Order: sequence, then structure tokens, then C-alpha cells
Amino acid sequence: MALALGAALVIASGIAPHNRVDWLLENALPVALLLGLLAGWRSLRLSPLAYGSIVLLLAIHELGAHYTYAKVPYDEWVRQLTDRSLNDILGWQRNQYDRLVHLSYGLLFYLPTRELLARHTPLRGPWLAGLVVSLILATSALYELIEWIGGQYLGDDQAKAFLATQRDTWDAQKDMALGMAGACVSELIRVLAALRR
Repeated sequence: MALALGAALVIASGIAPHNRVDWLLENALPVALLLGLLAGWRSLRLSPLAYGSIVLLLAIHELGAHYTYAKVPYDEWVRQLTDRSLNDILGWQRNQYDRLVHLSYGLLFYLPTRELLARHTPLRGPWLAGLVVSLILATSALYELIEWIGGQYLGDDQAKAFLATQRDTWDAQKDMALGMAGACVSELIRVLAALRR
């Protein structure tokens, strides 16, 4: 069910996207993830909460893929609801949607990664938590490297849409830091929930 919902999100975001080439580039990894989860359905069995985390992450990502990350009109939506600009309230000079996606990656991909490592490695406690956070950071860095390499071979307009740096020279570092921060917050929530039991 979760995988079907994830596939539906990818398909829905592909209906008249802002930039078709960017949409294709942005969906290479989500489609690979969905195919990998489908292929390993019996051996990778995750909890319903972990599958729900993946679907929520896909929903956030697919909204960005549909509009391109730098053009998701969240500020316009907030303005329509509240007559105020979220960017003005928070003093943001750029579209921050890509930051939300990177933070969400750490927050939401933490649980599926932890479940897989807990099942397939002998690690427990701080060692397991440290490895999960490290993997989230490493995969965030790998994605930034893929963006950088891809951006070298795309035309200027296409590279801008795919990279979504919006003239921030520290964009890649901030994105990686947000992924790691999200993973750390998820671990903290897990520890606090375990203490309350």
C-alpha cells in the first residue's frame, strides 16, 4: 500500500511539472528507492511507521520536483491564508523549500535506515545511532556530489533548476547539515520516547 502511494505521488507530480527535465532528474533517486523497496519487499520488511515516513518524505520531495525546489510557492500559499509573508516574517531572502526537504530527509529517513541496520547488523545503542546519523550525512553528501556533477553537464538554466542553490555559495554544506540535524532530532525523539515507556 505504501509503495503504491509513493508511486502515485511520483506520477501525480509529473502531471504538467514546471520543468520536465528537472522533474526527471529529481525523480531518478525516488524511483530507484521505490523499485528497491519493491524488489526487497520480503527481506526488507519495515514497520508501518517507517513506510509512512518514506511516503511523507516522498510527498514533500514530489511537491518540490513538480515546481522545482526554488519555485515552490509556499510563501504565496501562506500569504493567501494569513495575508502575511512567511519569508518576511522570518527574514528569508530566498525560497527555503529545498532546506525543508533536506531537513525532512534526516528526520524521516532516519527510522527506515535504523530499522534496516538494527535488523542486519549487530550494532546497538550509541553505535547504531551514530552509524545511522553518519549514513544520513554520507548520503546527503553523496546527493550533493551528484548534483554538482550533474550541474556541470547541464545547460545554465537547467543546472540552476536542478541545483536550486539560489546564489548561496554554502548551499551544499547547509543542505548536508540540515540532513544531519534532522537525523539527530529523530534520534533524540526516539530516546525520549524510550525513556517515557
